[in-house]
Amino acid sequence: MSTDPQRAHVLSRELLDTHHWLRSELRRVARALDEYRGDEPISPLRDLRAHCLAFCQALTDHHTSEDATAFPVLAQRFPELAPVLTELSADHHLIADILNRMTTALADLRAENLATVRGEIAGLSAIMESHFQWEERRIAAALDELPSAEYTAAELFSRRQ
Repeated sequence: MSTDPQRAHVLSRELLDTHHWLRSELRRVARALDEYRGDEPISPLRDLRAHCLAFCQALTDHHTSEDATAFPVLAQRFPELAPVLTELSADHHLIADILNRMTTALADLRAENLATVRGEIAGLSAIMESHFQWEERRIAAALDELPSAEYTAAELFSRRQ
């Protein structure tokens, strides 16, 4: 399979950039939750909830795009990656469960349940970091072998910025 030399490492770089952005957004959410005292007016609480929900949606979109587009493309071109892709997809379901719990808690975010949301974010951060590192190690090289004219980072990773 021939690759475009001008494009070498572009898709893996895009995956890394998308993961970097999602990591930084999760850190922003965690900081915002840590800074919220619970006795502040309702407006900062609404902003905090909106930011958290936007992050949850961005991460969900990224994983949905990988499951629907990137992983099937990689499995077809690199059958030896199928078991890895299956496990990565299973991680996506685990992360989706955490996001669902976060979304439920965020729907009724108040001082009394901040600890619950913080706990979900801590768990999400740990699983997300492990997942991203493993994904980056296992599929980056394969991504860079995909034909340059056929795939974009936006369709493979639902990259938002």
